[in-house]
Amino acid sequence: MHVDELLAGAPAPLTIAAAEVAAAIDPALVQIVLDDDPTGTQSVADLPVLTRWEAEDLDWALATGAPAVYVLTNTRSLDEADAADRNREVVAVALAAAERAGRRAAFVSRGDSTLRGHFPLETDVLREAIVAGGGAEPALTVLVPAFPDAGRITVGGVHHWVVDGEATPVGETAFAGDPTFGFRSSDLRDWVEEKTGGRIRRDDVVALTLDVIRAGTAAVLEVLRPLPVGTVVVVDVVDEADMRQVALALHALDREGASALLRVGPPYPRAHIGQEIAEPVRAADVAFANDRGGLVVVGSHVPLTTRQLETLRAERPETATIELDVRALIGAERDAHLAERTAAVARAIEDGTVIVHTTRERIDGADGDASLEIARRVSSGVVELVQRVLEAAPPRFVVAKGGITSSDVASEALRIRRARVVGPMLPGIVSLWQPDGGPADGIPYVVFAGNVGDADSLARVVATLADRP
Repeated sequence: MHVDELLAGAPAPLTIAAAEVAAAIDPALVQIVLDDDPTGTQSVADLPVLTRWEAEDLDWALATGAPAVYVLTNTRSLDEADAADRNREVVAVALAAAERAGRRAAFVSRGDSTLRGHFPLETDVLREAIVAGGGAEPALTVLVPAFPDAGRITVGGVHHWVVDGEATPVGETAFAGDPTFGFRSSDLRDWVEEKTGGRIRRDDVVALTLDVIRAGTAAVLEVLRPLPVGTVVVVDVVDEADMRQVALALHALDREGASALLRVGPPYPRAHIGQEIAEPVRAADVAFANDRGGLVVVGSHVPLTTRQLETLRAERPETATIELDVRALIGAERDAHLAERTAAVARAIEDGTVIVHTTRERIDGADGDASLEIARRVSSGVVELVQRVLEAAPPRFVVAKGGITSSDVASEALRIRRARVVGPMLPGIVSLWQPDGGPADGIPYVVFAGNVGDADSLARVVATLADRP
């Protein structure tokens, strides 16, 4: 269905300034965003991001006075038990840090805009951990997976992926076939029932639809106020103003003592804290510590990434390309293959930008856990290569393509512990981090999700960073 047909009966869009939302927020409140992979930062700017969560890390982040702090948990790459433990750890440390800083912490579970990830596990665990840590039990669990900048919108409770104007229910896309987090339902009410195994029935899930949202704050509150504690609410979103309107209503509820636990896609935290949509980062905004070529690491296997890689190679044929064989990385020849490939990258980067990518073959395990283990082993090979290159010839910049890849490259290969999110490289998508200390200090780091952008988006990002004035 064309998106115009989908929206034919919708009320007129709202106009709400980001400043109106910002003014509605309790200044003592800080949103702790548990990001299940690092691509969640792509819609925000000038916020602290952590890949570790010791007390001193949270103290550093809260001392910035920022309205939100991102904590990279990378739980999408973990099994359920490890993901649950990690969520509990972050809540405990964050609540203690907030108390030391004289602030009040609220928690956001950032998930995938195509519905992959540990739901309902993470929201269940967060709710329990907040109460166990002495916090107030969230009144509602609010799901806002939409990502309009990347073509993900929710209308009538149904989540869609929009490409070239055509809206496809997300349950009919390749993302629904994910070997670990697959699903059937596109209607978020059905999806909640499906993912909870029937524990939460469709009829108990409340859909906050466009006709209510676009009627204003009072109309939204009229729906939300009477709901029993623990109710799951799924939210329609087509544009930024829809998210800002929901944020205004949730902040009003917060002032009344009823908090919400959020499970959201990348852009909602921006709307929730009243941050303007940042302009794309320009080359002039970036400080480069090294004059070698850049390193572009591509680990994502989704079809869009494959097209983006093909376009990058076509538009920049002079760029060296080094391929890592996935089967070699999970096989007996792993060490020899990595040694040879690392040496090739170190040589080529002295003369210009180097693309490193895994073979486009996707290898699935016998079940979800086995598939995650294969993905982790492949990613650890990429990490080892980047570590060696960083020691031998620090690059001008690093771009990491794919969620697991970008997390592991940031926290393990580059050993980024703390960073500042500078802003998006493209409108509303693709995040540039500036590391704060450590071996990657002075090396701009770009987090590029596997499933966002157009065919030429990767090429445009590389051109911005690689082309010297």
